[in-house]
Amino acid sequence: LAPAIASASLAVLRMLEGSTALRDRLEDNTRYFRTEMAKLGFDIPESDHPIAPIMLYDANAAQDMARRMLDRGVYVIGFFYPVVPRGRARIRTQISAAHTREDLAFAIDAFARCKREIEEEA
Repeated sequence: LAPAIASASLAVLRMLEGSTALRDRLEDNTRYFRTEMAKLGFDIPESDHPIAPIMLYDANAAQDMARRMLDRGVYVIGFFYPVVPRGRARIRTQISAAHTREDLAFAIDAFARCKREIEEEA
């Protein structure tokens, strides 16, 4: 390993030994985001992982939702075939310990607004 990588790895290990605050915040943020998105009726697979896919199943819907979210100031990625299997298109979100509750609420609200818009247009 390069000395910089070894040094950075040791610094991270020392940081993790000192406190679990970041990990705890990540778990709390992930739980909050997933729970609130499910309450809004989004299909979000059950998991405790901070990568939280919002299942839309349709490539066009994923692209449209990603564009609408960006218009609202939230950067998300629409994944569809060939990145994921056909019929499994989704929006990929990734939760972080650096997100505040306000950040997450902002994103959740943007998803809710986009969902309403799309439903009204259908």
